[in-house]
Amino acid sequence: MDTLRDDLGERDNLSAYRLVADNSAIYLAAPDLVRSKANVVIHEMVDVLQPFYRDGRHIPDLLRPRDHVTVDPAVRGGTPVIEGTRVPYDEVAALLRDGVPADRIPVYYPSVTATAALDAEDFADYVDSYDSPRVDLPKFWISSMG
Repeated sequence: MDTLRDDLGERDNLSAYRLVADNSAIYLAAPDLVRSKANVVIHEMVDVLQPFYRDGRHIPDLLRPRDHVTVDPAVRGGTPVIEGTRVPYDEVAALLRDGVPADRIPVYYPSVTATAALDAEDFADYVDSYDSPRVDLPKFWISSMG
């Protein structure tokens, strides 16, 4: 969002703007310009999907988060899968976490190589690193809900 703020030269809340899409780009437009054809393309979706760093943390390419893990909306509704398969990365990672050696993964999924399995596990670790810690609600909130 900082890049968008810099590009717009504005410091106001960006929630005042709307994302507008056509066949080739996504536009960020002021509410009164949403229907105007004169909107300036600030960032195309391809730019948004590229890897970047945020607060010192590497955010991977959103369509290819690891060498052997891909995301395609036409495959399993966009669930990350092992490249060239329909096998979800997290199912492969779960086998590894359960103690199945990487070289034994093809016994369960013949189209998944040991290297692809390790990429799946690495991506699962990355995804899991974003799990927020559990927050217990104060007891008075719980009692007032029921």
